[in-house]
Amino acid sequence: MFTGIIEEIGRIKAIKKGTKSSVLTFEGQIIFEDLKLGDSVAVNGVCLTVTSFSKNTFTADVMHETLNRSNLGNLIRGGRVNMERAIAADGRFGGHIVSGHIDGTGKITEIKKDDNAIWYTILAKQTITKYIVEKGSVAIDGISLTVAKVEKESFQVSIIPHTAANTQLGEKKQGETVNLENDIIGKYIEKFISPKEEHGITMDFLRQAGF
Repeated sequence: MFTGIIEEIGRIKAIKKGTKSSVLTFEGQIIFEDLKLGDSVAVNGVCLTVTSFSKNTFTADVMHETLNRSNLGNLIRGGRVNMERAIAADGRFGGHIVSGHIDGTGKITEIKKDDNAIWYTILAKQTITKYIVEKGSVAIDGISLTVAKVEKESFQVSIIPHTAANTQLGEKKQGETVNLENDIIGKYIEKFISPKEEHGITMDFLRQAGF
């Protein structure tokens, strides 16, 4: 589990492409302080497992499903990515619950400066925007952000200079793709109240329970 608070911007050192999968090697500094084999690292919000590592590099296997759902397939050697280690049990929970399981991608349709803030408008499918609520949380390329406005097929976030300087989002251009992960709480609630579920919480159940 992650918090969406990016620890550092890393670089892609190597890409080895298979028929439908890839083996990616990343380099950095901060996250290698206590990195171990089998650890989880969120790269642009995608939870990857460390399969090998050295002093300042680690390698991860990326399967076909992950390449289809995320922007990792668009990465190039030398490119920069957001990196965050899984949260320790005694760590501070500074963002929100981020699983590292991407729901899909969005496209940046507008970037606009507003004094010291930067506004991003993200185009996304309704299957993603239906879980996004104003003033709620969303992870964009692994960054925990607050939603400022949401519409049927788009939403907006505003970032401060610190976020722009310390994450890869500050380098993104209009038209580029970002990974999106919805707040997991909304998805669980939907499943619990879905009338299609045999043991779901239905309106009849609530009425019988006195609600």
